[in-house]
Order: sequence, then structure tokens, then C-alpha cells
Amino acid sequence: MLASETTVHTGRPAREPSAGWNTPSESAVPAISGEARPFFQAVSALPGQAGELLSRVPAQVGGTVLEVRLRSGKPIHLYTTEGHLFLDEGGNPLSRDSGRLPRISQNQLESCFYALCDYSIHTHQEDIRQGFVTLRGGHRAGISGSCVWENGQPAGIRDVSSICIRIARQKKGAADRLAAMLLTGEIGGGILIVGAPGSGKTTLLRDLARQLAGGLTGTYYRVAAVDERGELGAAADGVPQNDLGVCCDLLDGFPKGEGIEIAVRTLSPDFILCDELGGAEEIEAVRQSLCRGVRMAASIHATDLDELLARPGVRELLGTGAFSHLILLGKRPGEPFASIPVKEVLI
Repeated sequence: MLASETTVHTGRPAREPSAGWNTPSESAVPAISGEARPFFQAVSALPGQAGELLSRVPAQVGGTVLEVRLRSGKPIHLYTTEGHLFLDEGGNPLSRDSGRLPRISQNQLESCFYALCDYSIHTHQEDIRQGFVTLRGGHRAGISGSCVWENGQPAGIRDVSSICIRIARQKKGAADRLAAMLLTGEIGGGILIVGAPGSGKTTLLRDLARQLAGGLTGTYYRVAAVDERGELGAAADGVPQNDLGVCCDLLDGFPKGEGIEIAVRTLSPDFILCDELGGAEEIEAVRQSLCRGVRMAASIHATDLDELLARPGVRELLGTGAFSHLILLGKRPGEPFASIPVKEVLI
């Protein structure tokens, strides 16, 4: 079912049919609502012992899970808002590994990897080369293993040793304060959201799009969301699973630099949103968006200002003038953020 009236432009290769395999789908998710539903959606495709044990996790625990970690020869590990948990033979979460908990074998781990790829590795080859697979619903599975090299460049991963599934949740209201700051003039230009992995950068951007494009601020804004990794709109077969608002255009699967250029050239947005900036091509695209009068809201990985400014290209990115403020997040989603004028950082 369409989550919103968002228009989707896709840059992803078409997926091949799954030849009867059980791929992730809404019908595979238990009839559970609320915070637990994204967890069960994310793990619904996992086969064998892993899928069976995870399906038995109590809903109240599933609602707190941030990551599911599967490691060869290790028990199933849940990282939650309350800490670390490990599953016993009944899917019950325990706070410590007794040494006797069910282990994931190498064969089971590889079966999980193939299932998460819809049993079509080559369709996901580019993402796998970068170490992840995006799942239906915007969840991301990080893949660890041995690097495959071709012509002196990393070309893929073999001998998978672990999988980390990050649970994506749409938190409506997460951007209330940020949207108000943007539209009251407290923040007069674009914003760059800074945070560590798992701090809520994508969650904040997703809800900001919903509020701006959904008229929740009192005015409808034209928003273009450049969603290279499929985590903002979570489009599946052209259908966005997340609500980004009725006035949002979703550029799904496009490289960020190219997506920004397309948005500026053809979509006439008031705002462009994108996740995880950093490349030279993206910096130039951001500069061009500023010339067209478009406001940017983007994110970047860094745990603090020192780490941010040490990243290659960041000073050039901030020097474009596209961002008036940095939004420095806490360590966990929902923690208060700090708004820092860029001019104070570049002194």
C-alpha cells in the first residue's frame, strides 16, 4: 500500500523475479503494529534457525531493537535501546551468553545472506561492494567477510562472516523542533546533520521531509529526496514504504551528486534532502543547488566536530555556503541536538 503520494524516480536496476523463494513482503510480517513491526519486517526473510528464533522474540523486546547481529559460530545478538541481548533456543532474550546458546553456523549465515539479497546476488552487487544490502522497509544489512579484489579495486565480499541488520523506524514527530527552527528563521539556510552511525540522522531527515512536503508546518514545500541507498523512502518496486509527504519527489537509487543535479534541473524543489554526503561530485552538486536558490538538508557521519572537520572535503563542503548550521546529534536517536552556526566552525 502506498505510504504517501510521493512521486518516485528510480535509478536502480530492475529486480529479477525470485523464482518462488520467500522474499521480504508485508504478508510475511506478523499482524503486529507499533514499534515492534519494523523489527519483524526486517527479519521476516531470514530462513532456518535464525528466522525461527527471531520470530519468537517478544513484541515488547522487538520494539526496542536497533540492530540484529548474526555472526558465524556465535549466538544471535540483539542491540537494543536497553543494551545487549542474546537469544536462547526458544527465542527468549538473555543479558549474557552462557556459552550454551544456539550458534549460527557458516552455512546458516550464508543462507541468510542469500535470502537478504532476494537470492539474486548480482542484482545487489554494487551495494554489496560497498558492504551493505538495503531491505524492504529501508532496513540496511551490513555485510562483513573477505574482500574480493579486481583490477586493484574492491569488487565484492565472499566468505561472509557476519551480518548486521539495522532496523529503520519512521518516527513521526522526530523533526518537530528542527522544522520549527528552519521555518521561523532561527536557521536561515541549509542544514548539515552530523552524527555517529545509529544516532538518528536518517530518521530525522525522513520526518523533516514528511513535515515540509506534507504541509504540517502550515505551508506545503516542494521537496526532492535523493535516496541513493533506499533508506529515506524505502521504495519497493517503485512504491515508497515511508511517508515523505504529498509534495515530495523521491529520486530512488541515484548517486547523490547526480540526483542533486537532476532535482535542481528538473524538479524545481524548495528543499533537497539527502543522506551521507562526502564525495567531490556531491560537493559540486551542492554548490550548484545553492546557485539555484534551493535549501539543502543533508547528513554526514562524524561523532563530533573534530572528527567532522578532519574528514577530507568537509571544509570545502561547508565553504560552499549551502549550509548555515550544523545539527550535532547525541549518541542515540531522540537525544537533544545542538545547532551550531557554520561560520563559527570555520573560523
